Amino acid sequence: MQKNATNTLIEALDIQYVELSLDRVVMTMPVGPKTRQPAGILHGGASVALAETAASIATAINVDLTKFNPVGLEINANHIRSKQDGIVTAIATPLHKGRTTMIWEIKIVDEAEKLICVSRCTMAVIAKK
Repeated sequence: MQKNATNTLIEALDIQYVELSLDRVVMTMPVGPKTRQPAGILHGGASVALAETAASIATAINVDLTKFNPVGLEINANHIRSKQDGIVTAIATPLHKGRTTMIWEIKIVDEAEKLICVSRCTMAVIAKK
């Protein structure tokens, strides 16, 4: 799936796939100039982009992409602690995997497994026309 990331936000933020399974998607993102806010810490929007990317990929590997498109329907995030540099890791696990919607919990942690952000993302599964 990494090849599909060319010229996307995934590529721009240097998001990498670590683990892809039907019930767990793990992705990493560096914390640096591309992902920091002016105060020098990880931008909440970058965390949300990482979380939704993980949920989108998790949904995509659970559906037939020749028949369906997964699209974000709703996302929320609680930013727990700041991070100035290094790597953050998103771990997406399902709360609900239905026919037309999927809900994923995404925990974003630092290298010491400290919680940086927790997010919940609802994905719609839309039939292709």
